[in-house]
Amino acid sequence: MTIATETTDSSLDSERYAEVAALVEMMRPAVQADGGDLSLLGVDAVGGVVEVQLKGSCSSCAISSVTLQAGIERIIKGRLKWVNEVVGSVDESADFEESVSLGRGGYIPRKTY
Repeated sequence: MTIATETTDSSLDSERYAEVAALVEMMRPAVQADGGDLSLLGVDAVGGVVEVQLKGSCSSCAISSVTLQAGIERIIKGRLKWVNEVVGSVDESADFEESVSLGRGGYIPRKTY
């Protein structure tokens, strides 16, 4: 999948990127209130695909997938009819201590076999 970035020359790409970026900025305070953060990674304006990432305490939160699907995806697809899919990921680079220090997200230990 090719994701367009903000530097795309097309006015449609730029307009749609700006629409998604504004929605992400609107949602960020709610995610930040729980010690996480939300980043917009890319927008495919033609294909209708938006890529976002949860960071911070969201990396260890038990309901991060619910936040992505029931919250972020629902809002973006509900307000921007051209969006067909929201691809979400969680930045798992934070370790236990760092994640817990960021907020109220519940830590789920990762099993190492």
